[in-house]
Amino acid sequence: MRVIAGTARGRRLKAPRGRATRPTSDRVREAIFDVLAAEVASSAVLDLFAGTGALGIEALSRGASRAVFVERDPSALRALEENLRALGFGSLAIILPRDVRAGARLFRGGTERFKLVFVDPPYRQDLIAPVLNELLRGDLLSPDAWVVAEHDRREAPPSRVDDSGASLVLIRRLTYGDTALSFYRRGGPGAPPDV
Repeated sequence: MRVIAGTARGRRLKAPRGRATRPTSDRVREAIFDVLAAEVASSAVLDLFAGTGALGIEALSRGASRAVFVERDPSALRALEENLRALGFGSLAIILPRDVRAGARLFRGGTERFKLVFVDPPYRQDLIAPVLNELLRGDLLSPDAWVVAEHDRREAPPSRVDDSGASLVLIRRLTYGDTALSFYRRGGPGAPPDV
């Protein structure tokens, strides 16, 4: 597994052994960043269920200003820390070693807002809708935010989530083998007019 583009292009990423972590394939990462290409530069990124950090690291390599990684698995955390250190992105990253919902709650009431959020939970555990609700409830999204959820193609995440006067609206779904990507844009107060 390698970084696809940007300042760390071609650099290898470490992944823990075993099946506890399912790194996002190069092909799927490339598809995500083809869609988000114009959104990455100078963005604040939140990588939930971060695993090895491949998505957040790809964003940093392409010019994101900072990234917060939320992951609780100890072996994945070790790989994530090694990847950030080896690529020189440690100063641009914060790692929260905890459950995703607990990690998201840490930002509630603060001023941090994220333009890009990656949600890559274990497949077929119905975790995407609750996480999308938590993002809205915690007011963690900038008005022009994108949320990308990676999931099993047989799962059907919601087409819209509403909470606290804002919403996330599904605008695109792509499928690669058993993996699907659902792209959401923020709607509601403060959202850009094209949503």
